[in-house]
Amino acid sequence: MNLVVIGAQWGDEGKGKIVDFLAERADVIVRYSGGANAGHTIVHGGLTYKLHLVPSGIIYPDRKVVMGIGMVIDPEALFRELGELSGQGVDWKGRVFIADRAHLVLPRYREIDIETEKKRRRPIGTTGRGIGVAYAMKSARDGIRIADLYDEEAFAAYLPEDREYLLPYREKLKEMVVDMPVFMHRHQGQVILFEGAQGTLLDLDLGTYPFVSSGMSCAAGATTGSGIGPRKIDKILGVFKAYSTRVGNGPFPSEFRKDLDSDLEETIRSVGREYGVTTGRPRRCGYLDLVALRYACLVNSIDGLVLTHLDVYDGMDNIKVCTAYEIDGKQTPDFPAAIDRLTRARPVTQTFKGWKTPLGGISFFDDLPTAAKEYVAFIEQFTQTPVDIVSVGYERKQTIVRKSPWTRS
Repeated sequence: MNLVVIGAQWGDEGKGKIVDFLAERADVIVRYSGGANAGHTIVHGGLTYKLHLVPSGIIYPDRKVVMGIGMVIDPEALFRELGELSGQGVDWKGRVFIADRAHLVLPRYREIDIETEKKRRRPIGTTGRGIGVAYAMKSARDGIRIADLYDEEAFAAYLPEDREYLLPYREKLKEMVVDMPVFMHRHQGQVILFEGAQGTLLDLDLGTYPFVSSGMSCAAGATTGSGIGPRKIDKILGVFKAYSTRVGNGPFPSEFRKDLDSDLEETIRSVGREYGVTTGRPRRCGYLDLVALRYACLVNSIDGLVLTHLDVYDGMDNIKVCTAYEIDGKQTPDFPAAIDRLTRARPVTQTFKGWKTPLGGISFFDDLPTAAKEYVAFIEQFTQTPVDIVSVGYERKQTIVRKSPWTRS
């Protein structure tokens, strides 16, 4: 079975925990997009693992993990991350693979990234790690792929500084490199979990362009990014938080406002630990945006939703959700493409009663407080998509499964 897990918001939805939870049943975990700008946090057995390039399933000792064709790999960052995993007792050797068609991120890309951001008419808020530059080089057909490291004619044509940087990594990477389509064909019939990076609203084509990432973070990216055809995908899960967050610049219609919401953003940020894994930047926070979530369900053909961080609302008397946008005095139920319209949008909200009960120790959906179940039911009704899994904490065990993700839709 081939199961795809994507972000259904602006990233940071808790995909790392969900992929780690689901990896128990998987044979192979494939990450198909993004680079070291992504950050996934996993908490297990009292340890916190912070991953950036390596797929989340690596924590399980006998799983194979693959960095796919759609990724851009920073070798320095990769081996630093692998070293940190070794320091935490994770034996990764022989289990980590890299697609030979994946592109590389070079040190000079970071400088270009930072300088480009300074000159933008509309700064994006990039992490400055050269990810966007690597994707731009790829599109301009001037990038360097993993496979090109072992093509002597191609390698000799690189800039001297690039050759000097890459030379030590040729041998270090070699034992991990695989022909991705062949690898996937050899593992057909096994349980394969596909892990996206960022979220739908940061997808290059479907997101809030130009305030997006440079890769395909939508479900469709799982096919091109892993070397399989679209008919091979069996199921798509979309992960979202009980509220919304965004990092960097760009429109955010449901964002909390100090003049209207007092200290709500600071409260949510504190309780939800809403700081970037990669950058440490505080995330912008807002009401759950159901307009955007429904859009994500539509464009990804999401079969089931995964709701995370529901426990962050445990102490709230009331909870609001965004059910429409008001733009220039008119309401719309749809997610517009034009950035100026999204920037002017104000959230139309509906209020729900809070549950005022700790959810972290609850294992079954029927045992949740009535108010929490009503909140979930409204989300399902609005998006016309079932919520199959509910996360009520950072630990694996704090995960409520309503419908097995391993059943075909």
